[in-house]
Amino acid sequence: MRRDIFQAIADPTRRAIIALIAIQAMTPNAIAEHFDMTRQAVSKHLQILVECEMVKQEQEGREIFYQLEIEKMKEIDKWLEQFRKIWDKRYQQLDKLLLNIKKSKK
Repeated sequence: MRRDIFQAIADPTRRAIIALIAIQAMTPNAIAEHFDMTRQAVSKHLQILVECEMVKQEQEGREIFYQLEIEKMKEIDKWLEQFRKIWDKRYQQLDKLLLNIKKSKK
């Protein structure tokens, strides 16, 4: 079964890993230092992120560095955009309603 980007971001630990490597590429050991879990548990999360194509691995000598795949983040943003438009419209409607209520009280 192929995983998708929403499975990748469903877990809070994976979201935290994404936030870490968004700043700079990191090794699994460097990532694991930020969590209260085993290196193997962090590796499992990294494996899922790689399967979802949210992060990519780059070998530098003996070290493997993980870095964020920005294009995948854009897919999430594109999906969320449809909801932003709905929320913006509802906020505008609420603003109008509140303005009308305020005017009617004067």
